[in-house]
Amino acid sequence: MEIVYQPYIDPEFQSLLDRIHPPRICIDNDAFHDCTLVKVDSANRHGILLEMVQVLTDLDLVISKSYVSSDGGWLMDVFHVTDHLGNKVIDETLILYIQQALSDPRRRGGEIPKELQTCLKRDVKPCHVSTEHTALEMTGRDRPGLMSEISAALYELRCHVTAAVAWTHNTRVACIIHIEDGLMGGPIMASKKLAQVHEKLESVVEARHESGERWSIRLTAPAAGRTHTERRLHQLMYADRDYKQCQGCDGSCRQWNGCTNTHVTIEACREKGYSMVNIRCRDRTKLLFDTVCALTNMQYVVFHAAISSKGTMADQEYFIRRQDGCSLNTQSERQKLAQCLIAAIEKRESHGLRLDICTQNKMGLLSDVTRVFRENGLSITRVEIGTQAERATGTFYVTDASGHEADLRTVELVRQEIGGSVLRVYRSPNGTSRASSSSISRNSSGEVEERAKFSLGNLLWSQLERFSENFGFIKS
Repeated sequence: MEIVYQPYIDPEFQSLLDRIHPPRICIDNDAFHDCTLVKVDSANRHGILLEMVQVLTDLDLVISKSYVSSDGGWLMDVFHVTDHLGNKVIDETLILYIQQALSDPRRRGGEIPKELQTCLKRDVKPCHVSTEHTALEMTGRDRPGLMSEISAALYELRCHVTAAVAWTHNTRVACIIHIEDGLMGGPIMASKKLAQVHEKLESVVEARHESGERWSIRLTAPAAGRTHTERRLHQLMYADRDYKQCQGCDGSCRQWNGCTNTHVTIEACREKGYSMVNIRCRDRTKLLFDTVCALTNMQYVVFHAAISSKGTMADQEYFIRRQDGCSLNTQSERQKLAQCLIAAIEKRESHGLRLDICTQNKMGLLSDVTRVFRENGLSITRVEIGTQAERATGTFYVTDASGHEADLRTVELVRQEIGGSVLRVYRSPNGTSRASSSSISRNSSGEVEERAKFSLGNLLWSQLERFSENFGFIKS
């Protein structure tokens, strides 16, 4: 067996470089009338581009254009950003936070400060879940009612769900659920209890799979630091090979002309030794984060990039190499990268009706809500729920059992059973622009009405604090 010796690199060396060559951050509101420029000059290292994009997207900022250049051990990045309503970033507290987060690697990935939440006059959804709680990671084949059975098993074992995020894609599912001891509070530390939880969840998931189908269950104890849940979900689904069935446009549309499907082309740039990746797809929030996350997870380094959006479409061009300095040499390698990029773009696309819930935090809440969905024949395609003190907020995307859009009458029955004052329902855009989406709510006479709704995702969260004053409790 050949033994390969890797050079030792002191972990303090990178922090030394950061101190010698600290990043220079410039936030410019004068260059353009419709957006804010965020310029970054910094020493380069693998993964730094993803970290910077992550800082901006975690603040619900929209990146409409970006230019990246990082040859020669130094990077120069420019981001055109607006807030979730299309306005410039002018709040001094927010500007200061962006400068500090981008210039100090130790601040990246931390909690959004309370004073910043106050100045934004809204709750920014946390992408980093505290590692003070025990984490459950699960991947496997998606089945209707799976989330209901998992949450019911946790409730039966007296485990309180403090946060949960789940994505489904290509019949696969990945979820991260943070739990604590429902009786004593705090993380589950007893090895006997952890073994009991693991065994129970294994039996639930295994019963949902046929012999030979791949699935995994992993419980992790609290650890130092924090975990970015969306980045971890990308890693879980990549490891679960959710990209296997992904296919972009087959070219019958003559490529870019008016086609709204996802196009990915990979060509060799032999003069510089790069592989050139071109992507054209529907524009949406966090598109740049998802694409760069896929490239980073696959150990590719972005040397140059140009990203822009126009109307409902977005164009991305990357000049990349493998981390070992080589370009993509084989057709199979290029095909796998194309499939993974398509998967990264598709898996966040929303399918079904969106239901937003805000209610009292209590043990068994996730089990109650998912049980109601299952009993009414609804399947969950995506979920994000979190708790803070006495309040729980969550977002669910649901379809009928066959994967088609749920009937509004069924959703109304579900709304009544869960509690009409705690539920808001939105049509999924399913690839249409956010401005053309619609929402359903109750009028004063109790009838269902439909009306236009701008920015169906972020706008609701920006108003959630105001809405929650009138919300009631979810019925048990």
